[in-house]
Amino acid sequence: MNTKPKGTYDILPEEVGKWQKLEDLIRKVCKLYNYQEIRTPIFESFDVFHRDQNDSSDMVTKETYDFLDRSDRKITLRPEGTAGVIRAYIENKLYVSNPVSKLYYLGPMFRYERPQKGRYRQFHQFGIEAIGSKSPLIDVETIALAKSILSGLGITDIKVKINSLGDSESRENYKKVLVNYFSNYQDCMCEDCKTRLQKNPLRILDCKIDRGQDFFIKAPKIKDYLNEESKNRFNEVLKALDGLNINYEVDDNLVRGLDYYSHTVFEIEANITELGNQNVLCAGGRYDSLVKDLGGPDTPGIGLAFGIERLLIATDLIGKKLNKLENNHVYLITLGPKAQLEGFKILNTLRLGGLRCEMDYLNGSLKSQFKKADNLNSLFTCILGDEELENFKINIKDNTTDVQETIGLYDVYKYVLNKLMANNKCAKCKESGDKNETND
Repeated sequence: MNTKPKGTYDILPEEVGKWQKLEDLIRKVCKLYNYQEIRTPIFESFDVFHRDQNDSSDMVTKETYDFLDRSDRKITLRPEGTAGVIRAYIENKLYVSNPVSKLYYLGPMFRYERPQKGRYRQFHQFGIEAIGSKSPLIDVETIALAKSILSGLGITDIKVKINSLGDSESRENYKKVLVNYFSNYQDCMCEDCKTRLQKNPLRILDCKIDRGQDFFIKAPKIKDYLNEESKNRFNEVLKALDGLNINYEVDDNLVRGLDYYSHTVFEIEANITELGNQNVLCAGGRYDSLVKDLGGPDTPGIGLAFGIERLLIATDLIGKKLNKLENNHVYLITLGPKAQLEGFKILNTLRLGGLRCEMDYLNGSLKSQFKKADNLNSLFTCILGDEELENFKINIKDNTTDVQETIGLYDVYKYVLNKLMANNKCAKCKESGDKNETND
């Protein structure tokens, strides 16, 4: 029997509702912040992700899916969303019509890494990119958008960790300091960090293996090597966060896993014990040189990304139910072949009118059809037999009141619609009455 590839999984029908609810929330929040959706190819040219020989990030050096197509072009399945969006931004000259382009993406990414809960080889990512502005305020707006999504999911116990990598001058000066410092501790460093020392010493600070060692803890901090411009910019970011009452913690070792970041970098952690070391739900940062590196104009940008799988795990852990079963409007029970054919036509009319409907296609017993109507949470059950068909009548039961009536065969749509509108009106009246009682 064929099975799914290692590190992938199937999203079954009973789980898809969660995804759709989350995606709906994401799109609503992005609309509030005036971000527009962009959809880029799942695969790109190899050079889009492998731009810099000195890029020592695990994603670039170890985890990408690279292959030759039938014309010997080197292709990479996208491991993250930002580079593809920037490529599209440049190729389609979005900077001409929009001085500041605010874009979001949602879709599958691919990384060859060790599968574990919340981390897969095919995973799904939501991200935003704000391209064209250097303003510290747009850095903070990015964090505020992420916080809005988490709040919408009921995830409010969070911590924003933030740092500044400074401009290119600050980073180059700091890299020299790190090389001088860590060169004295090469015998104590993991093999990856020994390589990073030669290629990109800043990435040593992202190491999970050496993090607890004394020499690592005492390493020089980038805040002490930021030039005045970078310091002032970071202070403006923190001041704007204070203005929005967003709690944060400055983390001197936060550098993020990709080498194109500059100035602001951040992560948002959820205080959910069961997540363990998977508690980072969102991360991002500023990339003021990436557009130029990919062949576009010298344009600043900032972005963030959520792992959808991890976000769904977090919502489950706090008891947030995203896949609540929706009501089926009408379930049609038919008795006999003539009734089944005419009932099929009636269902089509109801669906064209926007009602969610179902009927039996297995010629099941009356008992099994009633059970199916219950399983689908049907609001109304219709029963049509040959006798009713001859008299152009149909029996319909309101499952919320258990009241059954006989109505005209072609009056089902009007009947159900009137009932739904009346129930909705009653619910609103009750809600209004409850408010008035509270006010009294």
